Amino acid sequence: MEKEQEKNISTPVERVDARRKISGSERYIDDMDFDGLIHARLYTSDVSRARIKSVRLPELPEGYVIVSWKDVPGKNRVKMINDDWPFLAEDEVNYYGEPIFVVAGPEPEKIEEILSKIHVEYQELPPVYTIEDALEASGESDGWLFADYTIRKGDYESVEKAFGREPGKYRVIEGTYSTGLQEHAYLEPQGMVATYRDGKVTIFGSMQCPYYVKGALVQALGLPEDRVQIVQTTTGGGFGGKEDYPSLLAGYVAFAAIKSGKPVKIVLDRREDIRLTTKRHPSLAHVKSILDENNRVVGMDVDIVLDGGAYEGLSSVVLQRSIFVATGAYDIPNVRVRGRAVRTNNVPRGAFRGFGGPQGIFAIEMQMDRIARELGLDPADFKAAHFLGKGDSTVTGGVIRSDVKLDEMLELAKRMSSYEEKRSNRSNRSNRRPFHGRGISVFIHGCGFTGSGERDKIKARVGLRELPDGKVALLVANVEMGQGAQTTLRKIVSDTLDIPISSVVYDNPDTDRVPDSGPTVASRTAMIVGGLVREASLEFKSVLEDRVVGSAESAPGEPLKQPEEPIEVFKQYRQPPEISWDDEKFIGDAYPDYSWGVNVVDVSVDPVTREVTVEGIWGVYDIGVPLDEAIARGQMQGGIAQGIGWASLEVMEEREGRLVQDSLTDYIIPTSMDLPDIEVDFVMNPSPYGPYGAKGAGELPFVGIAPAYAAAVSDALGVPMDSIPITPEKLLNLKFNKGEEPESA
Repeated sequence: MEKEQEKNISTPVERVDARRKISGSERYIDDMDFDGLIHARLYTSDVSRARIKSVRLPELPEGYVIVSWKDVPGKNRVKMINDDWPFLAEDEVNYYGEPIFVVAGPEPEKIEEILSKIHVEYQELPPVYTIEDALEASGESDGWLFADYTIRKGDYESVEKAFGREPGKYRVIEGTYSTGLQEHAYLEPQGMVATYRDGKVTIFGSMQCPYYVKGALVQALGLPEDRVQIVQTTTGGGFGGKEDYPSLLAGYVAFAAIKSGKPVKIVLDRREDIRLTTKRHPSLAHVKSILDENNRVVGMDVDIVLDGGAYEGLSSVVLQRSIFVATGAYDIPNVRVRGRAVRTNNVPRGAFRGFGGPQGIFAIEMQMDRIARELGLDPADFKAAHFLGKGDSTVTGGVIRSDVKLDEMLELAKRMSSYEEKRSNRSNRSNRRPFHGRGISVFIHGCGFTGSGERDKIKARVGLRELPDGKVALLVANVEMGQGAQTTLRKIVSDTLDIPISSVVYDNPDTDRVPDSGPTVASRTAMIVGGLVREASLEFKSVLEDRVVGSAESAPGEPLKQPEEPIEVFKQYRQPPEISWDDEKFIGDAYPDYSWGVNVVDVSVDPVTREVTVEGIWGVYDIGVPLDEAIARGQMQGGIAQGIGWASLEVMEEREGRLVQDSLTDYIIPTSMDLPDIEVDFVMNPSPYGPYGAKGAGELPFVGIAPAYAAAVSDALGVPMDSIPITPEKLLNLKFNKGEEPESA
């Protein structure tokens, strides 16, 4: 069947050619042309929450169509976790910018004219915009709560009771921490093209997860799987933003293509992209820590709330990763964690690099930093006294099976940054010199899908196929979006088969040609998919060697027997038997293995302008064994830059459900001028689950950098920094006069 599908494939996507790749001539979705192509735009809500009372549509010129939810052939819900998100609004809207109609036709200017003549009358309803208001509303109705989880380790309640009985023996330190929105700001805006021929829909577009899009369209169109084909075109960045939203865009162009009978393209302009697509979940976390007489944290109570926006989407799983790292890289014996994802009338939140981990790590790292400073201890020393080690258990009761090299990593980070030689100069504050500070963070990130995702939901499958020209085709659904997958996965095949990397063909995925190896998310491509590619390569090599031996054993003078069929090998993921997880109780190994990191950040704060300058950044990482060190270094540096942006420059505010910063003029991301040289290094710590010992890498550098930056600002000013982004405006409330301690931020 797969061979037949490969013969019948119809796609404008060319094979990867390294020389063409570096020439700058790559074709993105907006560069591609299709015969008879028409364009599509969205008509969206201009209120945050309302019932749709009536609709008035204009007469349409020939060749133009308007698509509503009534034109959805199957289920008007995007296939995600609980399928609550409609492609097109039916009788109500729940966020500003929610799509109601798709208008498609030959001329973009005429489409704009049609959009201006559509009239929708609303009956507005009371909106909910904040986490606090959503929590209050959830007390009256479950409709404002997407998920509510509690996990426990040890017996926190007994520790809390002991504190009440012996307050002199124990000490309690509490903190509340918040993080904000973040825009993905990928280089290429979202875009899709749909064709409809002979009862089959084909989608071409910029995406991370071709089979997610396929599943969504099979459900929405009510078509058999072999009538829906998804082709990933060269993708200019994703960071999670092209995990969920491409399913919606694919639906819009598919519905319009079926109704019009023409190929339909939609490419969002930058303002639309920012205004309509998902964002990082804002978070609010309260952490209560109980310390014994030895200043050891013996109990911790954590309450994390995420703002999920108008529809659940991926929020419940994002929340799971937040609570599963609630105690970070530390061995806390008694823990109670509650996590909630609330509904608001804001643009839906979704996947973003780190996927909930950055919010949870920010809370625990700032809490550990706060405790150390209140005790008068160096944060690095205090944190090191609580490190997890091999054989310890995570907050879900999972076992740390691999070596933990945090002590080694911390010492290396100290040497790289001259940690012991540099201290903050809080005692020398004056208006004539900047305040200097140093922050340190230690963090953890689970590799692969959360819980039983790899075992029960994805069941990844990869393949290798011998080609007539002697090359080998790598058949995976994982996409290249700038992170280096088309290099690292090809290197695995090349090394195993001992052939040039140029002999390994890795085309952009097409669901008619490649098996479902799962989405390109969750730091899983190198470890999970790469591990399967290595297994397939080893079997391919064995079959190839048997063929050579068979040919060598031919009788003298007898012609060599040519193989009747090319070699094909497919491998499917099997959960290692020692990995155990209970989906209902959240008990066991939330992830098969973990990557680890240590960051040190130096900053200076101008006492007059309140501007923060990053003076130095150092990172040490355990990602197992890097498959390509140059790519890994680039990932670490890029993740750091993106995380510094989230912590400092990237202000995104919502007023009555509308984004204030909805362009790259107003929404500021870091440039090379905003950052110093970023020094990174690795410790080798092979994982038994990845090829050559590789572990997840892509999300790790983002996870830990924000708390190191915030801790550095806190060190410079002598006050806790409990929320990000940290802006000069936020620091205006602090006193910088000589001899005065700044007030709490």
